[in-house]
Amino acid sequence: MTDYKQLTEAQRYQIAALLKAGQTNKKIAEIVGVSEGTISRELTRNRGLRGYRPKQAQIKSDRRKRQAFKSVKMTAEVISLIEGQVRLDWSPEQISGWLDKEHGTRISHERIYQHIWADKRAGGDLYKHLRQAHKKRRKKYGSKDKRGQIVGRVGIAERPAIVDEKGRIGDWEIDTVIGKNHQGALVTLVDRKSKFTLIKKVDSKHAEGVTTATIELLTNYQDKVLTITSDNGKEFAGHKAISQALNAPVYFANPYCSWERGLNENTNGLIRQYFPKGSSFEDITDEQVEKVMHRLNHRPRKGLDYRTPHSVFFEQPECKAA
Repeated sequence: MTDYKQLTEAQRYQIAALLKAGQTNKKIAEIVGVSEGTISRELTRNRGLRGYRPKQAQIKSDRRKRQAFKSVKMTAEVISLIEGQVRLDWSPEQISGWLDKEHGTRISHERIYQHIWADKRAGGDLYKHLRQAHKKRRKKYGSKDKRGQIVGRVGIAERPAIVDEKGRIGDWEIDTVIGKNHQGALVTLVDRKSKFTLIKKVDSKHAEGVTTATIELLTNYQDKVLTITSDNGKEFAGHKAISQALNAPVYFANPYCSWERGLNENTNGLIRQYFPKGSSFEDITDEQVEKVMHRLNHRPRKGLDYRTPHSVFFEQPECKAA
């Protein structure tokens, strides 16, 4: 059964021309490339007193969509979707975008934050799945970032536009995953095109250790390091040393804009499958980290046309089963 999809204005003009030529609904559906049911619904819902006219049909369709978006509320179904993704450690920004794209539901990330904090006041634990679980998020309204500024910070606006295209190997995103009670951390790096992931355990998220770990992880792939993008955590205060050692610039995402490093955020979520939130990192071994890294890099990804990050990063064809 063909899924129903919204018709475009161009398709509506095509439908009008075919109707005028005396074509049946079935034939129109074949030519336009949609189901016969789609054509039937279109003619029923968008036909006017003077028959089917494409311009008026588009206006009717757009009006219904605007009204539908206005009527979206925090229903039990929407709340269930939101809470399910929060518990997967998705950020409110990611959830908002996902609801719009996958479900046609527009809920702002601010509204999702409000729901999370209301849940906390009622004794819930949703807030624990936020990256800054113990700090209630507040609108900044242009105020300064009170976390302090990283000396020599170069913002993402200065990053070459080609990085946004994810069309080349060598543009990395970096972050840290923190253990229970902030004891121990993982430095994580992911290549934007191939999703190839590097992970290294450090004793803490202090800048010195993170800087050393980053250089060690990327030195073996120095010919595949063009740029690095991080968040504004103080653990990346050693960015100048990283840039000098690897001969690659380091750029910083805008504060509170986790989607600018969405791939790294998603990869950290995959890593949490093996090292859950609230677990101690003190006893994690290098062998365990290597095993997780191997699994992630040799797992087929839909976004890579079911190739593995390893094969894309090293431009190797997949081995076929005998």
